[in-house]
Order: sequence, then C-alpha cells, then structure tokens
Amino acid sequence: MKYKNSVLTLLMLLCVCVLVKATPDQPNMESARTNLQKARAELQAAEANKGGHRARAIDLVNAAIGEVNKGIKFARRNNHAKVNAPIPDQPHMEAALNHLKNAKSDLERATADKGGYRANAIRLVNLAIDQVNAGIAAGRS
Repeated sequence: MKYKNSVLTLLMLLCVCVLVKATPDQPNMESARTNLQKARAELQAAEANKGGHRARAIDLVNAAIGEVNKGIKFARRNNHAKVNAPIPDQPHMEAALNHLKNAKSDLERATADKGGYRANAIRLVNLAIDQVNAGIAAGRS
C-alpha cells in the first residue's frame, strides 16, 4: 500500500511538472513568433515575381522574429513574466498577410515592457505587411 501511494504521488508530481513546463511564460510573444514563422514560410512558398516586395517582406519578417526573440529573452531576464479576402492567384501571399496580421495582434496584446523589442517587432511587422500588400498588387499586374 505504501508503494502504491509513493508511485501515485510521484506520478502526480510528474504531471504537475509537465503542466507547469508546458505553460509558456510569454504566450502572446510566442504566438506572434509562430505566426511570423508561418508568414515567412508562406512568403517563401510564393512566386518570386513580386517586384522585390516578397523578398523585402521576408527580410522584415526575419528581423521581426529576431526582435520577438530578444523581447522574450529580455522579459525572462528581467523577470517580466506575466482583411483581405483570399485571392486564388495569391494564396501564399494572402496567407502570409493573415499570419502577419495575427502576429501583429499577438504583439499588441503582449505586455509593453520588453526593452523596446516588442515595439520594434510591431514596426517591422507593419513594414512587412506593407511589402506583402505591395507584392500582392505587383503580382496582379
């Protein structure tokens, strides 16, 4: 009986540890990073005939991902835990645009104290959105 209680207690502790580890300390920033990564993948899958706007958007998304990563690290280090309709000929660009908008929304919901990195990521995402929109327009012509 004592053995069963010890095993049960150990299993309960293990479950609690897994649940605590699974909860992100920066959920909005991590969600923004995921959306940015998805946007980058869609941009990379899109055709390159976008007048250079797609490539510039990829660069901006990469920079935004870097800023999000720095913001997460800053918050952890400083203990601060706590559209357009799809167009059939532009599916990847439209999907990237949606992911960028989701990332922007996540970043705006995140707490502001990230050492200025969150604000930089928002600025870069806005620039990437502009480039994706310009790329969509260039792809239509």
